[in-house]
Amino acid sequence: MNRIHIVSNRLPVSINVENDNIELIPSVGGLATGMRSVYKEYNGKWIGWPGLPNDDLSDELKTNIDEKLKGEDCVSVHLSKEEIDLYYDGFSNRTIWPLFHYFAQHIDYDPKLWEAFVKVNQKFADKALETLEEGDTIWIHDYQLLLVPEMIKSKKPGVTVGFFLHIPFPSFEVFRILPWRKELIQGMLGADLIGFHTFDYQRHFFSCVRRLMGYEISFNEIHIEDRIIIVDSFPMGIDYDKFRDAAIQTFQKPLQEKSKLHRELEKYFLVSPNRKLILSIDRLDYSKGIPNRLQAFAKFLEEYPEFIGKVTLIMLAVPSRGTVEHYINLKREVDELVGNVNGRFGSINYTPVWYFYRSMPFENLIELYSSCDVALVTPVRDGMNLVAKEYVASRTNRTGVIILSEMAGVSKEMGEALMINPNNTGEIAQSIYQALTMPLDEQRERMIYLQDRIKRYDVFKWSSEFVKSLRKVEKLQSSIYAKKVSDSILESIKTEYADAKKRSIFLDYDGTLTGFKKNPNDAKPDKELHNILYKLEEDPKNVITVISGRDRESLESWLEGHKINLIVEHGVWIKKHGKEWKMLANANDTWKPSIRPILETFVDRTPGSFIEEKNYSLVWHFRKAEPEQGELRANELKDELTTMIANHNLEILEGNKVIEVKSGGINKGMASLQFLQNQNFDFVLAIGDDWTDEYMFRELPESSVTIKVGLKHTAARYKVDSVAKVRSLLSELK
Repeated sequence: MNRIHIVSNRLPVSINVENDNIELIPSVGGLATGMRSVYKEYNGKWIGWPGLPNDDLSDELKTNIDEKLKGEDCVSVHLSKEEIDLYYDGFSNRTIWPLFHYFAQHIDYDPKLWEAFVKVNQKFADKALETLEEGDTIWIHDYQLLLVPEMIKSKKPGVTVGFFLHIPFPSFEVFRILPWRKELIQGMLGADLIGFHTFDYQRHFFSCVRRLMGYEISFNEIHIEDRIIIVDSFPMGIDYDKFRDAAIQTFQKPLQEKSKLHRELEKYFLVSPNRKLILSIDRLDYSKGIPNRLQAFAKFLEEYPEFIGKVTLIMLAVPSRGTVEHYINLKREVDELVGNVNGRFGSINYTPVWYFYRSMPFENLIELYSSCDVALVTPVRDGMNLVAKEYVASRTNRTGVIILSEMAGVSKEMGEALMINPNNTGEIAQSIYQALTMPLDEQRERMIYLQDRIKRYDVFKWSSEFVKSLRKVEKLQSSIYAKKVSDSILESIKTEYADAKKRSIFLDYDGTLTGFKKNPNDAKPDKELHNILYKLEEDPKNVITVISGRDRESLESWLEGHKINLIVEHGVWIKKHGKEWKMLANANDTWKPSIRPILETFVDRTPGSFIEEKNYSLVWHFRKAEPEQGELRANELKDELTTMIANHNLEILEGNKVIEVKSGGINKGMASLQFLQNQNFDFVLAIGDDWTDEYMFRELPESSVTIKVGLKHTAARYKVDSVAKVRSLLSELK
């Protein structure tokens, strides 16, 4: 099986150097746990920064570190202090982090930070490209490396690239304020599979792709020029058994083996057996809503004074980015709030908030999870938040209550928690009261559901599901490449073409011979297209037919002077070269007065849309409309038209950003077959991009060379990526 490599900002080990002795300490974080099994199982490498600035390392020490890491299948990306400052502390954490967490007031727009971000992302990409072999798979992680997927894909298109974002993805209205918004989206679109924690983030991403890049999205697929990108949600889990087993062992330890914290907690409960503990564990970050939490706890003590002296909030704030001004101010605010709460409600024998500004070892975290009656997890915005899951896994007696912010990604999986808006201190205060007074039976009922769900979808299931999806997308890309007109297929088509005595060539117009324009009248043939058609017409063996949904007048005027046939309005009219227009099928337009008012209503409701009238059809165009509104209105219009046309011989055609109503029983398949009747063509070529061309691909003889422009599923034998590839192919026919 192909190798799978991991790329993340940090390696899964920390490095300790003392007197030139190098010690590797494995990380215990969720990502390191889940990914360690993946890259080991698939014989891959883990590429990342080792955690030490290379300014502090001699060349010899750097070489020794690289050798030591090689033994762990790790590859170093060495960064200088300046690069760490500008790329990591700078653009990653002063630009992307606040933007993606909706803190626009904290965003730093310094172009120097952006330049460093691009440069360091290129360093990671280059190191990955050195490691990769054709056919390998690579899984890139998180917001620090948003540009790496495209940097890899552009150099090695045969490599399958996965990308997972571990923080929220913001709505378009927020994301659009960033000057480098398109570059970030383009970077992510280098991946074949893009993963988010929740469907909300996935939906926001789709919205940005539509509006900024204009790519077509079908279900969870993004169709770009030469690939299909799959986007899906994969809620990250934890190592459930690790937390549960540690919690069981904690309570089985003899007194002498218990930690100092554990002994203090037991002493505390001995003195105050009815005392309740509420737990708050977070990195000290403005996205975590810690001040709101303290204000809500104060409000709770105000509104329910009977709990003063009976409940304590244990607040663990892990230091984070302590040199950044916003974080210095946040720490000052939290310190003051803790002092205020303890000053107002505390006494000699009672401290309402136990505040720890430090990180704690795993053993102590388990002791806190196991001992606290309530977990207060109330971030203002959080990608996932694994603390809530860790608390659930550690509750071996199946009691305990979680108060959870609806703004955390994990809230989508934990409906049994008490959901709150993190900005509503009154609601949080009320939920604290509900949690502390909840009967044990109800606690257990909620906790059983939570534990079963979180155990099933743990971090190993999360990583294996992503890998499975990578394999699926690999097969999807292979099937696309299998139908693509490769050099060998092109040679085969050219040979067939050269050997033929009489050839029929059917060419769709929009999206095939020329690209789509916001205004359909701007799609006139350019000089290159005219020259291609003139060259094909010169060969007396060729009979060329442009077969289009367009009206008669446009194509006749645009292609005047060419020796070609025209079939228009999807097969209603035909004009053979040198002859008059003739109807191929019976059609009437008596239905137009009843349908036009409906289309006009949708034009009024959808800015940017307009109606095009043909002889026997009406077309509603929404290419210039706001993308999401246009698609929404298109679905509404289809529903409304479906009931209207029930008693008429009419059809609804859904084209590229158009909805067309036309006379029924008429299509390009029937028109092309009718054209071929009683003629001895020994070579038939048909090229089109729309689903209306599928009729033609299906109806033409099996020996025909049928080519779809784009990557959608098709009845055509072959595919090409773009209008440029169509023109190139036609130019090569000799």
